[in-house]
Amino acid sequence: MASAEIARANATDWVAKAAPLPTQWTNQAGPGNALPDYPRPQLTRRAWQNLNGVWEYHGSETGAARILVPYPPESALSGIGRHDDVMTYRRTFTVPPDWRDEHVLLHFGAVDQTATVWVNGREVATHRGGFTEFSADITSALKPGGEQEIVVRAEDHDEAAPFAVGKQRAKPGGIFYTGSSGIWQTVWLEPVPAVHLDKLDIVGDLTGFTVTPRVSGGDGQVEVVVHDAQGTEVTRASGQAGQPLRLTVARPHLWTPDDPYLYAISARLTGQDAGKTDEVRSYGGLRTVSLVADTLGRPRIALNGRITFLHGPLDQGFWPDGLHTAPTDEALRSDLDKIKELGFNFVRKHVKVEPARWYHWADRLGLLVFQDMPSPRFGPDGSPPRDGKADFEAELTAMIGQLANAPSIIGWVPFNEGWGEYDTVRIARAVKAADPTRLVDANSGVNCCYSHPDSGAGDLYDDHTYVGPGRSAVRDARAVIDGEYGGLGLVVAGHSWPGEPQAYEMTTSPAQLTERYVEVSRELETLARDEGLSGAIYTQITDVENEVNGFLTYDRRVEKLDFAVAARHNRAVIAAGSQ
Repeated sequence: MASAEIARANATDWVAKAAPLPTQWTNQAGPGNALPDYPRPQLTRRAWQNLNGVWEYHGSETGAARILVPYPPESALSGIGRHDDVMTYRRTFTVPPDWRDEHVLLHFGAVDQTATVWVNGREVATHRGGFTEFSADITSALKPGGEQEIVVRAEDHDEAAPFAVGKQRAKPGGIFYTGSSGIWQTVWLEPVPAVHLDKLDIVGDLTGFTVTPRVSGGDGQVEVVVHDAQGTEVTRASGQAGQPLRLTVARPHLWTPDDPYLYAISARLTGQDAGKTDEVRSYGGLRTVSLVADTLGRPRIALNGRITFLHGPLDQGFWPDGLHTAPTDEALRSDLDKIKELGFNFVRKHVKVEPARWYHWADRLGLLVFQDMPSPRFGPDGSPPRDGKADFEAELTAMIGQLANAPSIIGWVPFNEGWGEYDTVRIARAVKAADPTRLVDANSGVNCCYSHPDSGAGDLYDDHTYVGPGRSAVRDARAVIDGEYGGLGLVVAGHSWPGEPQAYEMTTSPAQLTERYVEVSRELETLARDEGLSGAIYTQITDVENEVNGFLTYDRRVEKLDFAVAARHNRAVIAAGSQ
């Protein structure tokens, strides 16, 4: 079955709530179009079944209802429109006849905060943490034929629970926003042989790929083949599952923001499963990121060995109709398209983990990414919960493993402004050990807020100054970036979230906002050219709830300043800071 199957359960009983700010995609999401796109672009198989759609739902406060999965219950698109601490989801499905001799895997993109899953009354999976994926082999729980039942019990106690929450709050306001509970990413099935490829660890550099095939259910031989963008084979290698395979690429075509060239990678496993084979498809980009010295001996960020200034916006990934979940895949991509239109080469994904398709679009469109770990909850002094450290570190490790194949990601950010910060040196070293190929920004905004005194950890010194830009000097072997600056605001009537709008500096018109953006950009250009600054992140790509400091309104309907003028100055900053 090569296309999505929409849930059949009483779709007519589901009704969306009215979104406070509908986007142009709000009305496109429904029982027949609940994120039907293939959810895992870097490990694809021919057959799959989408379980998004209308499910039965029972909430601890809501009672019995119908919900549109995978939109969180708090969102308008879910049809629920409120928070429940405890949520129970139920639906049925049938297994396609041609899957009869296969194992069946059940996948969840994300469920916030904890989940227990039953199939036909048998518990098949539990998971802790609201931002990472999990799967279960449900073959032994399936009945010989007919309808099969899935039940999911989720609990989400907002910041009262010991889990990473990012910007979610039970009482949103200011820089914190409405939370997203329960199932908020795609639920889907796929058939596999008993011995099958579970993951490909893909590391690209300037001469080729190192691919490590991970196999579940047994062992076997794996052959990996790399094709160029025109479909011509460029290299292949084979070996034992679990062992790294080196695939050298003659005349390598490197991945850059201006030329995001991707190679197709396929793998074929011959396992110990009665001669059955498993085949998957993926992709990769050839690029490196490192620190190098400029002509004055200052540490700078280099892409593929060339000093490259990182310039882009903060991207928080919230939606007025779907909250943590974009209404459609086109909507998910749209913010990245706008970032490219604005002349940027970079984006910081702020204290949230996106669905795999977001990183796929960043890879395809050519945007460098710093990926934040969602912040743990923290007390009035910024201290983390004692009972949440193990969960935080487990989910941080899982996030790195889950996203490590994306060529767009060039840096990890474990802490932001000291929110829940602890053991900074140890955590930074652990992140570097988990992925030595990328930069580590140990605490973005080390000069700000609840941050501990600068530990010197990681590869970067990261300043937050509003409106800024910050003027931090190079102080050691770390490169210096402005991890947040800007925050220039404008209220657009009819396109603002209910409540009191706020920004770090408010303007009164698109013309004034454009003028102030130009003034700040000219100062940033000087810092990039003369002071050794390596990157700068503007707050932010869109308004988010009561924050009105976006290039776009929260509903994505209005460009709040002159994009052509902003893009010209953004490109000038990148040019000034790059060698």
